[in-house]
Amino acid sequence: MLETSARLLRLLTLLQSPRAWPGTELAERLGVSGRTVRNDIERLRTLGYAVDATRGSTGGYRLAAGSAMPPLLLEDDEAVAVTLAVRTVAESSMAGTEETSLRALAKLEQVLPARLRRRVRALQEYTAPVPADRPGPRVDTDLLMTLTAACRDHERLRLDYRDHAGASTRRLVEPQRVVNWGRRWYLVAWDVDREDWRTFRADRITPRTPAGPRFAPRGDPEGDAAAYVAGKVSAAAWRHHARVTVHAPAPTVLERVNPAVGVVEAVDARTCVLVTGADSLESLAVHLSVLGCDFTVTEPPELVAYLRELAGRYARSTATSAPGVDAAAPAAGSPDDGSSPAVSSR
Repeated sequence: MLETSARLLRLLTLLQSPRAWPGTELAERLGVSGRTVRNDIERLRTLGYAVDATRGSTGGYRLAAGSAMPPLLLEDDEAVAVTLAVRTVAESSMAGTEETSLRALAKLEQVLPARLRRRVRALQEYTAPVPADRPGPRVDTDLLMTLTAACRDHERLRLDYRDHAGASTRRLVEPQRVVNWGRRWYLVAWDVDREDWRTFRADRITPRTPAGPRFAPRGDPEGDAAAYVAGKVSAAAWRHHARVTVHAPAPTVLERVNPAVGVVEAVDARTCVLVTGADSLESLAVHLSVLGCDFTVTEPPELVAYLRELAGRYARSTATSAPGVDAAAPAAGSPDDGSSPAVSSR
C-alpha cells in the first residue's frame, strides 16, 4: 500500500504539469506497466480527481478541474517562492485577505522541510521593504474579483464613481484591464457615454447590479494598459507641466523615458517632443538632465527661469577649477539680460 500511495502522489505530480502525458511515457517514468498506469488513473478518478484522456499522436492523460484539489508537490525554490508570495499578499492593500493569507501561510510553514523553513525565516527576518510614502487605500477583494470577471467576460459595468473631491457620478463602462501600481488598483475601461478611454481608481468604485450586456472587446489603449495608467495617473498628479523639444530621434528618447515620467511624440527623424511634468521644478530639471540629449525648453516660464538659474549655478561651480574661465561671465548660450523666452542645453 505504501508503494501504491507513493506512486499515486508521483503520478499526480506529473499530471499537474500543463501537458498531456502518453500512457507509455507515464509507465516509463513510474517504472510500471501500462496496465498499472490505467489502474492508477482510475484510482485517482475514484478519489475525486478529474483526469481527461485523449487519443491520437498528441493525446494522453491530463489533470482537469475536479471536485478535489490535488496535493502540491513543489521543488525547493517553488516552495520558498509560494511562501513568500502568500506573505506578500497578507501585507498587501487588498482588504479581507489578511486572515486567509495568514492561515494559508501557517499551513505552508508547517509542512516545509526544516532546510526550507530556515531559508524562508532568514528571508523574512533579514529583509525589510521600504514603506510607501503614504499608506495605500484598501481595496475589497470581492470588488477586484467583480472587476476582473467583467473584463474576462466582456460585460458592461454600471458603477458609481467618486472623484477626489468626493462627488459621485453614474458611469457605464466596458472594462478592459485591472492594473496594479504600487499599493493602488486601477480599472481601465471604455466610457460608453464619453466615447473614450478612462482610468478609475478601484477604491472609488461602487458597482451596480445587474451587470450590463456583453460587448465586443477592444485592444488595450495605446497598446499597453499598464503604460496608459502610468501616464494618465502621473499627469493628473503633476503640479508642473512642460513640453520639451528633444534634439534626438523619438526611439532613442523612448529608451530613456519611463511612461510614468512623460510621453514622447515624434516630430521628424531627428527631433521629438517630450510632454512631461513633476511635482516640483527641481524634479523636472533632474528628469531633463538625465536624458543624455540636447533639448530646448520654451514653457512654462517658471521652468525656463529655474533652468537659467541652475545653468548659472553649474557654471559658477566649475569656474574656479577651469583655467581661463571668468567666474563673472554668464553661462555660454544664456543671455545675461534674461530676455530670451527659451532655454537650450545645446
